[in-house]
Amino acid sequence: MVKRLSVILLWLTVVLTAQSQMVDPVHFTSELKMGKGAEADIVFTAKIDAGWHVYSTDLGQDGPIEATFNAVKMDGVEKVGKLTPKGKVIKKYDQMFGMDLKYFENTATFVQKVRFTKPQYVIDCYLEYGACNDQSCLPPSQVEFRQQGEAPVAPVAPPSSPEGDTNVKEGADSQEAVVSNQAAADSLSATAHVSPSGGEGGALSGEALWAPVVDELRAAGSSIPLADRSLLYLLLMGFVGGLLAVCMPCIWPIIPMTVSFFLKRAKTDKKKGIRDAVTYGLSIIVIYLGLGLLVTAAFGSDTLNAMSTNAVFNVFLFLLLVVFALSFFGWFEIKLPDSWANSVDSKASATSGLVSIFLMAFTLVLVSFSCTAPIIGLLLVETTTSGNWVAPAVGMFGFALALALPFTLFAMFPSWLKQAPKSGSWMTTIKVVLGFVELAFALKFLSVADLTQGWHILDREVFLSLWIVIFAMLGAYLVGWLKFQEDEIGGELHKPMPVLCIMGGMVSLAFAVYMVPGLWGAPCKAVSAFAPPINTQDFNLNTKTVEARFTDYELGMAAARAEGKPVLIDFTGFGCVNCRKMEAAVWTDPRVADRLKNDFVLISLYVDDKASLAEPKEVTDDQGQTKTLRTVGAKWNYLQSHKFGANAQPFYVIIDPVTAKPLAGSRAFDEDIDSYLEWLDGGLATYKK
Repeated sequence: MVKRLSVILLWLTVVLTAQSQMVDPVHFTSELKMGKGAEADIVFTAKIDAGWHVYSTDLGQDGPIEATFNAVKMDGVEKVGKLTPKGKVIKKYDQMFGMDLKYFENTATFVQKVRFTKPQYVIDCYLEYGACNDQSCLPPSQVEFRQQGEAPVAPVAPPSSPEGDTNVKEGADSQEAVVSNQAAADSLSATAHVSPSGGEGGALSGEALWAPVVDELRAAGSSIPLADRSLLYLLLMGFVGGLLAVCMPCIWPIIPMTVSFFLKRAKTDKKKGIRDAVTYGLSIIVIYLGLGLLVTAAFGSDTLNAMSTNAVFNVFLFLLLVVFALSFFGWFEIKLPDSWANSVDSKASATSGLVSIFLMAFTLVLVSFSCTAPIIGLLLVETTTSGNWVAPAVGMFGFALALALPFTLFAMFPSWLKQAPKSGSWMTTIKVVLGFVELAFALKFLSVADLTQGWHILDREVFLSLWIVIFAMLGAYLVGWLKFQEDEIGGELHKPMPVLCIMGGMVSLAFAVYMVPGLWGAPCKAVSAFAPPINTQDFNLNTKTVEARFTDYELGMAAARAEGKPVLIDFTGFGCVNCRKMEAAVWTDPRVADRLKNDFVLISLYVDDKASLAEPKEVTDDQGQTKTLRTVGAKWNYLQSHKFGANAQPFYVIIDPVTAKPLAGSRAFDEDIDSYLEWLDGGLATYKK
């Protein structure tokens, strides 16, 4: 905006200082040059006075007035590609605009290729351009061109043919175009297709646009789907959660007592004592794994997918994690009725053998509920919202494995127990730290609800502000500046913090400072997976972000056909963590950003968009069952699963805008920039063939 104001000020300078003498430094001529067959070139040629220059095309919104082709009336003729500059282009960094500029001196030529579609044609158009010298700039100027006559007509393939429109593909090697959403909408209004719901949309038939291409993707060598990779992450997350649970005040003191019980039994038969300890550990695993399987069976894959973006459910998860955080801060304690634990414990004493050991493990689960509930809750929240039906079981298995290991290992190697740290204030510190972490994670789920519903109460700068405060307070706690009630009661108010805590506090404070530039649009890649996307930020000084021009499949495909560019479809979601990672880590790379902006038409389809369709649409899935699509997200989710055979995000696929078939294998989450570039270039090369 500031740069545009600079141009206006320079233009006013010209107007005010040239009242007695009109400045006319650029002299344009225009003509129509007939080509082979039904194509022609509208050529604008300029002679430029010494000291002046005319700017080229594609300079961006923050640059000076760029050369653009504008159609007033195009009857019987259509554009092919975009306005192409020819001649000696000068590239130079401009201090006033703060960017590299492209311009011409002495002479300049701009060519717009067209194709005739009727024997009689009428052309009424103009070229708009900007010119400057070292002291001033001209206001936006126009060169008009009008002509009518007769011309040979290009053969037009039926719009429903997936093999038609070959002329667009042939022109794609040398021409590119920038077509707005409105232009794409105009293109759609000219021709219709039957969408999967039976409505009208783009230039290809519904059969071509929505036809499955799963076999073609597999043949092209698609990457491993995200769902297959995320299970390892959930397993590790569960394992780390289990290790943290072991360090809680209601579990760590139990370890010596439990181990001593098995050691007493091992005095007469050491192998039996070890076997009982292993059985105890396996019982813990079975109990927690059963809980994960119960969640899976209760909800199922379809319900989990729906819940992952449901606003009410995500708000509930937000409030639940806030409650867990407050319990870790010491405000209250989450407990099951004491009678439950007493009842199970008495039954364990009354029985013998494997049943008694299993009941002992069950007693541990009940007694330790106040410490493990917030961690299990966070784990189940993460796994449930992943939408993967096996995720809860995998996560709980990792949690139980880590929880069972100390009991089993200390029973097998009792000498290790003497080296273990004693119970103390360090357990309270871990609880409080986990409380801050849960509070930070809670905001992520509120953000998902906010994005899917469009409330705009937790845009990116608000989210980052809250995270900055949370992690700054965590740092203050770890270095000893902030105390909680439990610290004061336990006599820890004036006790120096351990070196390890101080180091952790420094890291947390540094992390809070790291996020501060994000309030002005800095990428902050370390938090991009959790923060809302950059386009939700009201005040953004970062102009290097990559955003899709289209969020509608049909409109984007129509624009790509008009421009002669391949299409990159990005199946994403407002609550997709790895989608944000890819956008921050891969798309912001200058090489990737250049290709996405200039060589492809990028379409982002949000599968969790809760906006209602104009009217519900009925479709038939691959199992022959009829479904009703009521939201925009459901429509794109159906497109991804039906056409491409995938349901995980992020999911990227390059397709031909004419045939709607893939030009390369699909890609999932992978932050290897060089590999992503190779994939983009491969799809582009296939299209140009």
